[in-house]
Amino acid sequence: MALLLARQILLPTHLVIHLHQLPMEPASWRTYQTLTRGGGFFSVEMFGRFLVEDVKLKQHQPFKVGHFCTSHQPERLRWEASTHAVLLRKLEIALTNHQAETPTKVVLSLARAQMPVPASTILRVMLERGISSPLDILLLIILHMVKTEIGTCLASNLLVQICGLFSQEKSNRPKVVRPDTLLFNLVLDACVRHKFCLKGLQVVELMSQTGVVADVHTINIIAQIYEMNGQRDELKKFKYYIDRVSTAFVFHYQHFYDNLLKLHFKFDDIDAATELVLDIHRIQVPLSNQYPVGNLQKPYFVPIGSHNLRFGMKLQIMPELLQKDSILKMDHKQELILRKNGKLFVSDKGLAKLINGLRRQGKIIELSKLLHVMCKDYHKQRAYSLCSDVIDACIHVGWLEAAHDILEDMETFEASLDSNTYMALLKAYYSKQMMKEAEVLLRQMRKSGLFSNGSDEMVASTCLSKAAGEESLLSSSSKSDLADHLLREMDEQMPIPPVIYELNSSIYFFCKAQMLSDALRTYRRMQKMKIQFTTQTFAYLIFAYSSMGKYREITILWGDMKKNMKSGNLEMSRDLYELLLLSFIRGGYFERVMEVIDQMKEQGMYTDKGMYRAEFLKLHKHLYKSLKASEARTEVQKYRLEHVKTFRRWVGID
Repeated sequence: MALLLARQILLPTHLVIHLHQLPMEPASWRTYQTLTRGGGFFSVEMFGRFLVEDVKLKQHQPFKVGHFCTSHQPERLRWEASTHAVLLRKLEIALTNHQAETPTKVVLSLARAQMPVPASTILRVMLERGISSPLDILLLIILHMVKTEIGTCLASNLLVQICGLFSQEKSNRPKVVRPDTLLFNLVLDACVRHKFCLKGLQVVELMSQTGVVADVHTINIIAQIYEMNGQRDELKKFKYYIDRVSTAFVFHYQHFYDNLLKLHFKFDDIDAATELVLDIHRIQVPLSNQYPVGNLQKPYFVPIGSHNLRFGMKLQIMPELLQKDSILKMDHKQELILRKNGKLFVSDKGLAKLINGLRRQGKIIELSKLLHVMCKDYHKQRAYSLCSDVIDACIHVGWLEAAHDILEDMETFEASLDSNTYMALLKAYYSKQMMKEAEVLLRQMRKSGLFSNGSDEMVASTCLSKAAGEESLLSSSSKSDLADHLLREMDEQMPIPPVIYELNSSIYFFCKAQMLSDALRTYRRMQKMKIQFTTQTFAYLIFAYSSMGKYREITILWGDMKKNMKSGNLEMSRDLYELLLLSFIRGGYFERVMEVIDQMKEQGMYTDKGMYRAEFLKLHKHLYKSLKASEARTEVQKYRLEHVKTFRRWVGID
């Protein structure tokens, strides 16, 4: 059995190195002789020292291990023995005797050396043998693995395997540690960093199935995953609880509010974006009774998928659980919601998006109301600055009518503004020869106590003399960052039309509710309307079909996907290819399997052979194992046999 298990370990070719051929200092040579004499334990540090440099070029080349002795007693190894033989002998003994310690050290050393492929291979064999690493060591292994894209791919798949083993009934469950919140956070955060948006969704569902509680970090990372996938409805389910955290705790949810606001803009829901900015402001106002604070240090359940599913998944969250000793450092960039002095506020970019959207929809009054509410609760000096900045920005981009409307609304709300704001608009009117508008503004200024003395001609002459020599309106006063962002917003086009997000959300809802006929009706509607598909469109359908064992339907989807790729309307991701591969392996469509593998090779995408190998052995272990091509009964069987054999060779079974 030990021989069979050891042969499952795939190690890189660089391990076939003889230590006696390497240059060593005298002290290192004596250490080497001591370590390799009498079968003593091989130093993980020495292993790393000798092999790290070589692995950088060769870590993805599989090496099949053979020639193992099944004796349980360690045997004396000659001093000429290679690192390869020493290491594998120790692994064999440890696996046979169910020791966690030696293989765990090797895995940790490999992970530290940024060798995630052999590290994951050994870890998988350990899991299959029921050899469980302590949780703190497993965390360190994952921490090192997720530093790279390939490591993140492997770490997330290992987490899937660990959760699968843990979810088995206790009578059949091998010895495996239960993943905790920090382990999930490490993998989820890496999925965000490396743009594994679909894998991130799968890990969130795993967290729900395993019963692990989501803390502050988890919720913020989930917000980023939902934003990447355009899942606004899913993220809104968390808002009820987040809005009710204590005032001193609000700033921890900068990522959450930032991503929810991004989603409102993606859906072109300017009303919802305006309301969210108001909400963020209200929950930070002292003594506010708008959102009563509850006991948020106990678990609450947030549904995943449809609200109406009786037996749907639910994620446990504790909105005020913050692990202060967490090794997770979230450094993802925030764009719309910023944090300063423990408070959250909308950035110039976020405000520019809001101004542009409200003006485009003819809702300047809503912008004025927002500014008024924020100005009421802030210090007066800051209020003047905010309102004046918005009006000045509108003047700079040439929206004089909008600037005047906001100014009038502020007067209606009895909010006083600085005289410079009036003067900037008045100069803009005179510069553009808009005399009627200038007269109206001048009357307002006199009514407000500005320019109570002097004729209109004198005021106009003063304004024009101040504007003399200026090249343009934009140089009449210092252009603010808000004006810069507003100019960019005017020119920016939405990369994905909002209707696609809406339709994808509908497909996701129907798929989670197992209402596939409605999901397909929405999908066909997108086809007829010639609306661009995204990776999420197909992923949601594949998730649903796969969960119901309808793999043939996925082959039809694959045909549609290839058509869209050929026409340049669909950009495939590694996540989506992985979903297809697993589905085709489970359904036994090996021609499609090899087709997907070839496309991934062409695009230089990494494939986790260990996972696909395990899936094949679990479902098709004896498929065509002994059948020869000459024994095939039909051409179809012969053709299928060829693809199965090719796949077996590819994953290293044959």
